[in-house]
Amino acid sequence: MRTTSKVWTYEDYLRLGEEERCEIIEGELYPMPGASRKHQEVALELAITFRSYLKSKDLGKLHISPFDLILSEENVVQPDLVVVLKENLSVVKEKGIFGTPDLVVEIVSPSSLKKDTEDKRRLYASYGVKEFWLAFPEERVIEVFSLEGTEYKVYSWAYEEGQVCSKLLEGFCVRLEEVFSD
Repeated sequence: MRTTSKVWTYEDYLRLGEEERCEIIEGELYPMPGASRKHQEVALELAITFRSYLKSKDLGKLHISPFDLILSEENVVQPDLVVVLKENLSVVKEKGIFGTPDLVVEIVSPSSLKKDTEDKRRLYASYGVKEFWLAFPEERVIEVFSLEGTEYKVYSWAYEEGQVCSKLLEGFCVRLEEVFSD
């Protein structure tokens, strides 16, 4: 649903000010509501796990929201977690990531379901993000998608218990019991 007939750009986004959390997808402005406690807890657990792995292997950097991912003038988003591998760190600047990261994690809230599972999935695939994770705190599910050609295919998933693993980060797995602890 378009908020106005205006096509929003990164330049417009910069004029909004830091207190207004929004994203732009295909020129459409989407306000971002505050995150729930569960959302924040899942984000923290995943961030700790990803950062620890990346740092121990010296593979790259993890960035957490709010940190802008600028894919183009009309596509500016704030994924919950973004991984940029060492060989691609040139896309990381002081004010955001300007280009395609290697891996993106979205923590899905009821209010962001369509945007995260459909709109952003299409967006990330079209810009060549190699791996895309969806975490559903309410359902206690994590799905890991790997980019094959121009589409994401399920690589790993788990419900309530067990683990999911990354195709991109060899040997990296996450136990759901640790992410979704109560």
